[in-house]
Amino acid sequence: MSGSSVVKIGNKLVGDGQPCYVIAEIGINHNGDLDLAKKLISVAIAAGCDAVKFQKRTIDVVYTAEELAKPRENPFGTTNGDLKWGLEFDEEDYAEIDAFCKSAKIPWFVSAWDEASVDLINRNFNVPCFKIASASLTDDNLLRHTRAAGKPIILSTGMSTYAEIDHAVEVLGKQDLIVMHATSTYPANYDELNLKAIPTMRERYQVPIGYSGHETGIATSVAAFVFGACAVERHITMDRAMWGSDQAASLEPNGIGRVVRDIRLCELSMGDGVKRVYEREVPIIKKLRRVGAAV
Repeated sequence: MSGSSVVKIGNKLVGDGQPCYVIAEIGINHNGDLDLAKKLISVAIAAGCDAVKFQKRTIDVVYTAEELAKPRENPFGTTNGDLKWGLEFDEEDYAEIDAFCKSAKIPWFVSAWDEASVDLINRNFNVPCFKIASASLTDDNLLRHTRAAGKPIILSTGMSTYAEIDHAVEVLGKQDLIVMHATSTYPANYDELNLKAIPTMRERYQVPIGYSGHETGIATSVAAFVFGACAVERHITMDRAMWGSDQAASLEPNGIGRVVRDIRLCELSMGDGVKRVYEREVPIIKKLRRVGAAV
């Protein structure tokens, strides 16, 4: 590979021949509540996830004044701006998240939607990597700024053409890069998941390819691993019926636990590809095979 077949995220290797790296995307499902964020971190730990991810925005940079002024009833007020500000954690909040994750021994990182957010996180916290959201894939300046932070990058590719992804990969460079296949509908329909794109992207980009899923179920995220995804990311929630735009496309505690469990079972089941007779099969041969049963 012209990039690397393995990327180190914190103390774990992600890529060919390595265990699948499972990311619990908390995103904005904390609804602006630090206690809820901590509960979701605990859910991710109990499920056996490798890391948790949040989102960081500088609200008046990412959104126009007109967008923020639009009427929108929400728990924080009556405008879209009230909602965006209400959901946004600041440096002090992330310091508390950082301390909680350190004590719980689980890495955390963010998708930073603007340069100031990259700087805030990189200056104050030793995160193991940065995520670039699908919405930011075409923002060359943000891509370069994130790369300049000197951390591995996980690039999501929802709502993007191959030409756009090609360009983003060229801007970022392939070193310490993981590309995530994704479909940016919330929740995603199953006929939109296109899991066969995972091996295609492995061949095209020659870097580790992961999967960021927004479907409601579990089986397809496990199938993504079988198709070659080295990392799997799913949104998590305490309750899919909670208020919030991403809750319905998220997994509840039992769901994320099953995703991790089933991926680990698939890892165990892969073997080495060499057909063999196992020792535990020998007595079954003697019992059931009428012809050629000598062992």
